[in-house]
Amino acid sequence: MIQPKSRFFQLCAIMVSTSAVCMPITEFAKAQQPAKIAVPENVIFEPGVEYSNPDGQHLQLDVARPKTGDGPFPAIACIHGGGFRAGSRQGYDGLCIRLAQQGYVAVTVSYRLAPKYQFPAAIHDVKAAIRWLRANAQKYKIDPNRIGVTGGSAGGQLAQFLGVTADVKQFEGTGGNPGQSSRVACVVNYFGPSDFTKSYGKSLDAAEVLPLWLGGNLEQARHKHILASPLYWATPNAAPTLCIHGTEDKYVAHEQAVWLFEKLKAAGVEAELLTLDGAGHGFKGKDAERAEKAMLAFFAKHLGESRP
Repeated sequence: MIQPKSRFFQLCAIMVSTSAVCMPITEFAKAQQPAKIAVPENVIFEPGVEYSNPDGQHLQLDVARPKTGDGPFPAIACIHGGGFRAGSRQGYDGLCIRLAQQGYVAVTVSYRLAPKYQFPAAIHDVKAAIRWLRANAQKYKIDPNRIGVTGGSAGGQLAQFLGVTADVKQFEGTGGNPGQSSRVACVVNYFGPSDFTKSYGKSLDAAEVLPLWLGGNLEQARHKHILASPLYWATPNAAPTLCIHGTEDKYVAHEQAVWLFEKLKAAGVEAELLTLDGAGHGFKGKDAERAEKAMLAFFAKHLGESRP
């Protein structure tokens, strides 16, 4: 098993948690903005690597990988939150560096944002990022069969969507490396929504956020709300999933994780649910530590240990 270090926990608490029990999704995105990152001697860090160029957007990712070792290493893609309209990949730079110290090749991914780019643009982008990892597996010493994904809030939804639509061609897009698969081996979903049709009235900002991404409210764009919901794509073909969710989340209700967990289990998919009593939209203190322990253990179980 990969054993996390105390400094790793401290960093994760900053990167994944929020400074309050719950906050707006855009504030969650702002909370992910890091201070200047120190790169340790045993890690190679490459920021600003272009992985796709839809509509001239020159989408980039930041890569952290072990400096030594022949690999092939397991890989983890980190997807930022921000209500599909905000946020920055740099919020996960520190986490990627620490994951690299644990023997992973880790990337944090930018994707196109609403309202200019609506569903499924962000889906196309994160799938292109997974295909890029496979296309560059030799260069970065990646095992293409051991690629996991994690994300928080909107990033959790995008990570989960990767886990349930591996072979659904309509969501692949044209973001490059079409000969590669966008399948992931496992998902760690931090408080990502699973059913947008049931978000209204259960979220403080769903009525503001979702129409920007889905092109209308539930009455105007119901079909897109269904298409974009991971719950409706959960089949026996889905990737093993860990959902981590607080019971007092005012922006993505805890029941969203329960529905997904139960649907995956009913389909015969390996699924786990870590419920954090009293936690809101983001974690701090002991809750952040419990979440990170669970995340690392889940990745170690499904991607395997690989020391640099």
